[in-house]
Amino acid sequence: MKHSNNFFNVKRWYNSGMWDKERVYNAVGSGYISESEYKLITGEDYK
Repeated sequence: MKHSNNFFNVKRWYNSGMWDKERVYNAVGSGYISESEYKLITGEDYK
């Protein structure tokens, strides 16, 4: 699977605590990352 250009940044920010789950969720809504990338980052389905 090819990731979006933003995937690795968002994953790093989330894992480091700079971004919370809500911010990652909002990144999907704005088209910054995909729904499948949300699941890879948070471990939860995007709803």
